[in-house]
Amino acid sequence: MTLAFVFPGQGSQTVGMLSDSAASVADSFNEASEALGYDLWALVQQGPEAQLNQTEFTQPALLTASVALWRLWNQSNTPIKFLAGHSLGEYSALVAAGVMSLAEGARIVQTRGRLMQEAVPIGEGGMAAIMGLTDQQIAAACVEAEARVQAGRVQPANLNAPGQVVISGTMEALNAAISLCQEAGAKRAIALNVSAPFHSELMRPAAEQLASSLEQIDFQAPTIPVLQNVLAAPCEDPEEIKSNLITQMFSAVRWTETIEYLEAQGVTSVVECGPGKVLSGLNRRISKAVSVHNLDSDVAATELKAVV
Repeated sequence: MTLAFVFPGQGSQTVGMLSDSAASVADSFNEASEALGYDLWALVQQGPEAQLNQTEFTQPALLTASVALWRLWNQSNTPIKFLAGHSLGEYSALVAAGVMSLAEGARIVQTRGRLMQEAVPIGEGGMAAIMGLTDQQIAAACVEAEARVQAGRVQPANLNAPGQVVISGTMEALNAAISLCQEAGAKRAIALNVSAPFHSELMRPAAEQLASSLEQIDFQAPTIPVLQNVLAAPCEDPEEIKSNLITQMFSAVRWTETIEYLEAQGVTSVVECGPGKVLSGLNRRISKAVSVHNLDSDVAATELKAVV
């Protein structure tokens, strides 16, 4: 069995997550809390939910939860061939691979979340899920929508699975793209309840600001190859990894290609390491040949070791 671990992105958070593994993840949350200057575990366990769902708090919470679970598994010394993560999850993968510390990761994703939220005033941008069209059809709809509204921007943001793509942009262009996708026969084309147009050109100013914060971190070469979102392939050079993280802010997450790459490299099992099972659902749609597992508690870690 050849293993890869993947880490979830924003949207997998819930108040009370990992409560059944409190003792096992305490050291990781204490480490992150010290770096952030507030009690992250208390926020995760008690909320308020509205604060946990604010991007600048969601991102360090999910990163810490994912890394804590990774550390439970990593005690087994079982070989892992690749790591990857969806959007925010890429930072979890980089921490797991030793590119940066948990403290550095928690601080940088909190900054990332704040910059992403500040980049576009609430109500001026959004995202929508499109089901049942090809990537090419959706991209064409975005191009036509931009031409119709002229000043607006919209583009594919998350290439999640065959027939499942999220688009992102200014509201007028986004709504035009939704209408065009519906006309093209989309099974579903609905606006998402998000606070900003992530992974779109509207995030470029935030990316430029993030670059200065990333420069303050001394990235190390990964101990395990990490597939980056903008490449759907591994990158080993620390400075290139850093550059790709900046580009990731305003570029599409190429998740379908990521799982296809893992399959082509002989990976037979993919473990979603973190709260929720969003990626597991996507992974099953992308590849029938790769088995899917979840590591979302200390009990699951013990059970998984017995299986793989």
